[in-house]
Amino acid sequence: MARVHNWQIGRDMSYWYPESRPKKQFAAVFDINKCIACQTCTLACKTTWTSGKGQEYMLWNNVESKPYGFYPLSWDLKLLQMLGAQKWQGGEYSGRTIFESAEAGQRVMGWLPDERDYAYPNVGEDDCAGQIDNGADLHVPHLTWFFYLARICNHCTYPACLASCPRGSIYKRPEDGIVLVDQGRCRGYRECVKGCPYKKVFYNPLTGTSEKCIACYPKGENSLQPQCFVNCIGKIRLAGFLSTPEAARPENPLDYLVHIRKVALPLFPQFGLEPNVYYIPPIHAPASFLHQMFGPGAEAAVRTYRAAADDQDLTGLLGLFGSTERTVPIWKREDDWIIGLDEQEKEILRVPLREPVHVRPAYDEKHQIARVNCP
Repeated sequence: MARVHNWQIGRDMSYWYPESRPKKQFAAVFDINKCIACQTCTLACKTTWTSGKGQEYMLWNNVESKPYGFYPLSWDLKLLQMLGAQKWQGGEYSGRTIFESAEAGQRVMGWLPDERDYAYPNVGEDDCAGQIDNGADLHVPHLTWFFYLARICNHCTYPACLASCPRGSIYKRPEDGIVLVDQGRCRGYRECVKGCPYKKVFYNPLTGTSEKCIACYPKGENSLQPQCFVNCIGKIRLAGFLSTPEAARPENPLDYLVHIRKVALPLFPQFGLEPNVYYIPPIHAPASFLHQMFGPGAEAAVRTYRAAADDQDLTGLLGLFGSTERTVPIWKREDDWIIGLDEQEKEILRVPLREPVHVRPAYDEKHQIARVNCP
């Protein structure tokens, strides 16, 4: 195995192939605090990509309620149990990744779901951790809590699906880092399904090949965001390209959120894949749970997000989420306006830092009539 550097775990690690980063890396930020689990993103993806035969159970995008929601069942708990208790020392992960924990003869430590694991896509929906019997004071973090976790393929820098495929049928596009399956080479061994810790590779029993999220790359090639992004009612998503930490540019929206402000974090970085979908953690969930799910930066990210009301740059950038179908590679703030620019620095859109508020008088002098609230 080769030695590669994984900046998310703060050290070098073992991986099946040598380090080879793409020219640009597709990435995204999801703001969990704004997700309402309406599943519009799920249906947008489903009707676009997985409406065919053999794809009935495939949800390239899904939204699940944590801590009791999973698709497939216990996708994270099973692997965390297999991995065992691991530790962080500051920003460095001192435990073992799923590549370093693999048994002899195996490339990746993983497990293969069966049909029953895919039978309950809404399991645990809106189920709370804890209960209130005789009343309780409202404080943050909540004693009784749950949150919605929207998930797509993470298009990892070190994909487990790619490493585990004996046919070499999975690859990262060098131009944008999107992970794809070459179905002409695939023979349906399902090693990719077993290896992916996020279980975002699916086997089609009719074609005998694997399929997965393609980040809507035909849209990306035209500077448009994926279907699940532009259809998101809660405006929780922002797609773009992410630099490595040492090359981070503050004018890049994703670099600013991930590297500069460190408010958006990867999902289970301890698995070792360097996933490229980042989450702004929920502000109302216990710190210990967020630490396990998003790593040691979770508490600081929550503090930064909660202080956003006093930070005009961060507040404004969050306002760009869901405001345009275009990808926004450059952003800036001018007074009370947040401006998104294309790569030629031509303006794409501008949004106000604060939405204008207009309070109309109760009595309309012009029309000599009193205004009332209508049901």
